[in-house]
Amino acid sequence: MTGRIEILSPRLANQIAAGEVVERPASVVKELVENSLDSGASRIDVDIEQGGVKLIRIRDNGSGIGREDLPLALSRHATSKIHNLDDLEALSSLGFRGEALASIASVSRLTLTSKPAQQSEAWQVNTHGQDMSTEILPAAHTDGTSVEVRDLFFNTPARRKFMRTEKTEFNHLEEVVKRQALSRFDVAFSLRHNNRTLYSLRAARSALEQERRVAQLLNPDFMQNALAIDVEAAGLHLFGWVGLPTFSRSMADMQYFFVNGRVVRDKVIAHAVKQAYRDVLYHGRHPCFVLYLTLDAAGVDVNVHPTKHEVRFREQRLVHDFLFRQLHRILAQSRPDVQQQMQARADQPRASGVLAGEFGGQQRMDMSPASGPEQSRPGSAYRSADPTTNVPVSEQVAFYQALQQPSMNPVSPTPPQPLPAAEGDVPPLGFAVAQLHGIYILSQSSDGLIVVDMHAAHERITYERLKRQYDEQGVQSQPLLVPQRIAVSEGEAEAAEEFGNLLTRFGLVVERLGPEQLVVRQTPVFLQQAEVEPMVRTLLNDFIEHQTSDAIMARRDEILSSMACHGSVRANRKLNLPEMNALLRDMERTERSGQCNHGRPTWAALSLFDLDKLFLRGR
Repeated sequence: MTGRIEILSPRLANQIAAGEVVERPASVVKELVENSLDSGASRIDVDIEQGGVKLIRIRDNGSGIGREDLPLALSRHATSKIHNLDDLEALSSLGFRGEALASIASVSRLTLTSKPAQQSEAWQVNTHGQDMSTEILPAAHTDGTSVEVRDLFFNTPARRKFMRTEKTEFNHLEEVVKRQALSRFDVAFSLRHNNRTLYSLRAARSALEQERRVAQLLNPDFMQNALAIDVEAAGLHLFGWVGLPTFSRSMADMQYFFVNGRVVRDKVIAHAVKQAYRDVLYHGRHPCFVLYLTLDAAGVDVNVHPTKHEVRFREQRLVHDFLFRQLHRILAQSRPDVQQQMQARADQPRASGVLAGEFGGQQRMDMSPASGPEQSRPGSAYRSADPTTNVPVSEQVAFYQALQQPSMNPVSPTPPQPLPAAEGDVPPLGFAVAQLHGIYILSQSSDGLIVVDMHAAHERITYERLKRQYDEQGVQSQPLLVPQRIAVSEGEAEAAEEFGNLLTRFGLVVERLGPEQLVVRQTPVFLQQAEVEPMVRTLLNDFIEHQTSDAIMARRDEILSSMACHGSVRANRKLNLPEMNALLRDMERTERSGQCNHGRPTWAALSLFDLDKLFLRGR
């Protein structure tokens, strides 16, 4: 049964509004820090007690609030940031609704102290979440503003009982400060919890200082495994860092995207990033990135959600395509750069050897004698290593050049590129010296030891070639000397008939001989070594699942990836030195060759510095 309609009291109206913007202590910190940034502060200090429930104190050196404006600052819908509809449609400030302070004050004991530079003394206003009345008093304060929020939700016990543990609440709060510190490199930040300093960040103006701040706030390993990006087109500017596909996470907890300085979550952005990482990320893993997108304020609507976490782009397709193209391009450039990665690790020594091409964090190579994979077995005879193992690099170059003169590389359809004879020009992945257990290629570089997963590496090389050739002219095929017959189900045979033209586009000429029999007459040129039957079955099952040619073409890359997997060198296949070296050279030329089609690392490195530490040399 409804009663009479009445106007809500200011206190109750503010408490209802607080339910939208003040979910927990972290929400309070977000709103107050954004106000400090909007005030032009160059330093913001955050002091917390008991996870923010007992005390949140934020102090800045911004422009301050004049004496006459202090009472208005705690009123709903009072703001200095918008004055008309045009201002709302082209917002450049973080806060603008004019209800954050009023909402916070309605559920806490709030003290606001401020002094503009042109004002001779500071003034203070206090509220206690009751009748919202305020009293202005003189105070001692330097230029800027301080906001103290005590006893959050003291007058709304139903809200307070939903609070988590002190540690949980502080973790949320710390994440907010981290995001704000990442959003504004030009501002110094400090964070204290229960009188313990966690962050004390100076303003970061140079590129090196910015990288140090990101490393300090996220993870030092991120910057060692990230690619820098700085591009501009069509009125859009994107810069920041994207993690290598091999540096991924089990959760999406290292993803920061800022639009005009505001950290956001947006479906358009998320889809563009996911698509860019589509064929380089291991299944179930999440990429890492810190990215900043700048565009005309009129091109983005930030007035979508009360907490302002979401935005809406006026030109969504333009933004999506720009992000996808630029991220796809930068990830394609992730070819092996052994020297750079080894140097980065040498700058931060560790207790044991570390593999390059890290996956989900740093991986270590345990080469201690007790646990090494190459322990001698009973009855086994010692065999000397490959004759090039202990030969100087300059001689290895000549040795390799002599080997590759008489024949073409059976792994690669293109002739190996000529190599320089100077030791200083040794290629990034060095020169092969041996094959280990029919799976790994061991290579000696000028910096140490390289280990390559030959199947994973060749899979990526083949995949990229298939994609390139498909885009240019369709996958080239060649007749089989002896056409291969395959017994299939009736459904598979019907799919071969229905999608015959599409199979030809993928380099396979397949004919139906009977109700449950096919014959394969041509296969892709690049897949000479492929096992034909499992590859054809895989494609037919994929076609049956997706039914229409449009759906199949949408999965083109996945189909080509599957074909590349079937056509790559298999484990336990013996390769000679020219074949192994040709594979290394192909890796250096191929885009995205740092990981296979499924996102696994294709190579790892152990520097001489790491090896010396393992064997205690120089001590």
